[in-house]
Amino acid sequence: MRETIFRPTNDRPDGRRRSRSGAALVLAVVLFPSVAAVAEGPADLVLTGGTVVTMDDSRPQAQALAIRGDRIVAVGDDAAVKSWIGDRTEVIDLAGKLAVPGFIDSHAHFVSLGRSKMILDLSQARTWEEIVERVAAAAHSAPPGRWIVGRGWHQGKWQAPPRPSVQGYPTHEKLSRAVPDHPVMLTHGTGHMCLANAKAMELAGVDQDTESPRGGEILRDAAGNPTGVFREASAGLIHRAHDASEAGRTAQDEADELDEAIRLATEECLAQGVTTFCDASSSLATIDHFRRLAREGRLQVRLWVMIHEPNHVLAERLPEGRLLGLADHHLTVRAVKRFADGALGTHGAWLLAPYDDLPESTGLNTTPVDAIRRTAELAVQHGFQLCVHAIGDRANREMLDLFEQVFRAHPEKRDLRWRIEHAQHLHPDDIPRFTALGVIASMQGCHATSDGPFVVERLGVERARRGAYAWRSLLDSRAVVANGTDAPVERLSPIECFYSSVTRKLSDGAPFFPEQRMTRHEALRSYTLDAAYAAFEEDLKGSLTPGKLADVVVLSKDVLAVPADQILDAQVVYTIVGGQVLYEK
Repeated sequence: MRETIFRPTNDRPDGRRRSRSGAALVLAVVLFPSVAAVAEGPADLVLTGGTVVTMDDSRPQAQALAIRGDRIVAVGDDAAVKSWIGDRTEVIDLAGKLAVPGFIDSHAHFVSLGRSKMILDLSQARTWEEIVERVAAAAHSAPPGRWIVGRGWHQGKWQAPPRPSVQGYPTHEKLSRAVPDHPVMLTHGTGHMCLANAKAMELAGVDQDTESPRGGEILRDAAGNPTGVFREASAGLIHRAHDASEAGRTAQDEADELDEAIRLATEECLAQGVTTFCDASSSLATIDHFRRLAREGRLQVRLWVMIHEPNHVLAERLPEGRLLGLADHHLTVRAVKRFADGALGTHGAWLLAPYDDLPESTGLNTTPVDAIRRTAELAVQHGFQLCVHAIGDRANREMLDLFEQVFRAHPEKRDLRWRIEHAQHLHPDDIPRFTALGVIASMQGCHATSDGPFVVERLGVERARRGAYAWRSLLDSRAVVANGTDAPVERLSPIECFYSSVTRKLSDGAPFFPEQRMTRHEALRSYTLDAAYAAFEEDLKGSLTPGKLADVVVLSKDVLAVPADQILDAQVVYTIVGGQVLYEK
């Protein structure tokens, strides 16, 4: 066993598109493999003796495939593909294991994933007291004044509610007593809230008179004092104080830290079988760094990136900002990201009716709709996809309305494939609008089972049943659903996400509105071919079709066939990107 390796349209009836060239190549190569092999030379890599699920309707299943360079050249049975083996061909005997197209995570945060591995991980904490103890232990070994930074806490997943609390969230007093001399900033698991101790609030200049910024909220106790919890835009007050403490770092320090975050994120992607990572918001400065790495051959995972910058910056930079398939398709920039609301777990999702457990609130509209409208006009003008974070039913309706208005104003623009990121809670009337407008639902299977324990508390049974994480309803309406993890909000594990999508089982085994489950084929398609379609890359990725990029994942178990309770036992055995084995367990 080797060590782990990290080396440098045609319209469908459902309104989707796919290339016919793949089917033609399959027929040419599989029926006449010896002719093609002689004419073009042997393969560099052959996988044989397995169950190859192609996601290509022209040949759904095979035993073997051949790769030359970074492309698939043959798919078929063992005998047919054998003719592609030459003296220097590397041959991997799959021994019955499952090979599928490389997983495409349609929505996650690449640099944040890497950075989450460089700070205090609080995702497994089960009480507020445990978090306080862990932060105090970290502070004990840090010089006074150094920031203690962590991420991953989620009050909705604790064994008991914190005391004291405001709106169900802990107040800072215990933390401030335990860690008085170090500023502390702890980001919520959703990324849409942070918690600070007294020292951090002092450095941020936050006191009883500090006003909440637009699109955010400083939580306060009955006396009007800040509790230490900062929802949505208000978290920027603490982040800016933290950033000010690092003002003395050099540009090289920052570049080195970014490189380390990228290295850690890449390592995690390859270990989890993610060959394409759709990065759901990066600055132009970060994208410039990606570009340099791509040109130097230092990007191993394929990145498809959404730009997150203010409108005035987009107006200046979008005309030359589109980037397709740089460095053998390792970097594409063709989308813009906006946030319409916050998260359900932090009561920040924008709802049509108040929260059941917080009746004075309908959540937050974090970016004015008119500002998103300006972004939409810039996107349509310059040929960019618009990807809008919308979780609550009000946010989703507002964005569908906005998309419809822009589409009507530009009838000459077709097949735009704009996306709503998350689409977690929908009013039933809005579900068929995704298909009618050609809007992609970029969802995360793991969110349903992770959030399930508190969803009914937030929305009530009826609202949750009719529109929460409504994959089945969207698929039955013929909408395109692209899957992902939203890492580091959830673990970057396509296998876990696949399991959640097809079982809808919570961690305790209880079903969460199981009538909304995907079939196993649908779930795999949402992570491969439909995820590629959502990025305008279905002619390059998403199926094991000759002519497409040779991105392949081999799993230890056939997740399409084993009993559901064995899906989570499956492990990634090989991750192949562009014909190169970059991970081997």
